[in-house]
Amino acid sequence: MNELVISDAQLSAFIGQYLWPLIRISAFFLAVPVIGARTVPARLRIVLAVFTAMLLAPLLPEPPGISFLSVEAMALVVKEVVIGLALGFIMQVVLHVFVLSGQMIAMKMGLGFASMNDPANGVSVTVLSQFYLLLTTLLFLAVNGHIAMIELLVQSYAVFPLMGEGLGAEAFGGIANLGTWLFSAALLATLPLFTSVMVVNMSFGVMSRSAPQMNVFTVGFPITLIFGLLLMWFSLSNFLPLFELLLAEGFVHLTELTGVQ
Repeated sequence: MNELVISDAQLSAFIGQYLWPLIRISAFFLAVPVIGARTVPARLRIVLAVFTAMLLAPLLPEPPGISFLSVEAMALVVKEVVIGLALGFIMQVVLHVFVLSGQMIAMKMGLGFASMNDPANGVSVTVLSQFYLLLTTLLFLAVNGHIAMIELLVQSYAVFPLMGEGLGAEAFGGIANLGTWLFSAALLATLPLFTSVMVVNMSFGVMSRSAPQMNVFTVGFPITLIFGLLLMWFSLSNFLPLFELLLAEGFVHLTELTGVQ
């Protein structure tokens, strides 16, 4: 009876076929929206990463035949983690445009003090930011954004193979410059409400000059708050086209920085 003999090289190749893709997938799921939120248990995230690696590994080329304890393996791990975190971070910036918009609107309406803990990120944000974050998360799932994320991860291996080069200096500079796009997009999204609230504040300024005995702060705060909430209600009819526009711009930035289509 013949015995099955497995050499160390065959065992290393079999483990590496699933281990090397698992590193990038795990880093991607750690930083990507929805799946990378703190509300998602770490065990569930690990299970998703393992199953994704099992499905993706047969589609990839032969794994690199390097020792797991070599310097090349450590460099490969760092490169894969950086690529996964960068791809997930760019997608995270897109959704945080609306979180920043909620912060700006809350400050303008006088609701900056009404803050609550964000369970997805573990930080304190305003109530409006939390509302926008929940709304954009539901829209992101409704437009199959989670499927687009998985497709993005799969296509990244064509641009950044396991034994190829990683992200260059230009890509890191572009990711840092995404902060400019984050603030500009949030400002453009809140500009109509900013203008309307500014007109209300100017009218209260005229009232304070014509009737100095009236306490503008006492009267103006509830009126500004009610007026801002009404404007938010009317602006929800245009929220979906705005979300689709910013999501498309986010994918354009992702394509320009990483080359992943």
